[in-house]
Amino acid sequence: MNNGRENFKSVISLWEDFLTQNPQNKLGEVPVSLYFCDNEKDANECAELVVKGIKQATATSLWWFEKNNEPLPRAGDQQIVTDWNGNAKAIIETQKIEQVPFNKITEEFAATEGEGDKSLKYWKKVHQAYYEREMAYYPEKFSEDMIIVCEFFKKIYPT
Repeated sequence: MNNGRENFKSVISLWEDFLTQNPQNKLGEVPVSLYFCDNEKDANECAELVVKGIKQATATSLWWFEKNNEPLPRAGDQQIVTDWNGNAKAIIETQKIEQVPFNKITEEFAATEGEGDKSLKYWKKVHQAYYEREMAYYPEKFSEDMIIVCEFFKKIYPT
């Protein structure tokens, strides 16, 4: 089992390798590292989907950004995607952001997110369950018209 220090080393190492190959990159500091989802199996699967270029979007509730006092993502943001244990897998760059009610998410977005069978039916099932889990300890409840921050990204490293 890797400890946090070893995992942080993998983030730094990936970032330094990227900068060596991309000296024109404007972001000097190590960007935020993150994993997708709230469990090891899904986080590791999503990291692999990013590495393979299949997962090219993510969907965070606006509620989460507000509840955690986090800034909304912006085009040009860079992030290091890790597996559940914090091992760096890829660097992504945000291309565009759309705020969309849950019940207006499209088949195209579900396919771009790249998870499961890539269908809208699958997307709605797993994402509603996810949003309900993240809201479980608060008085707010999931709603079909809650706003989802749809973040489109591209993998920029490794290429």
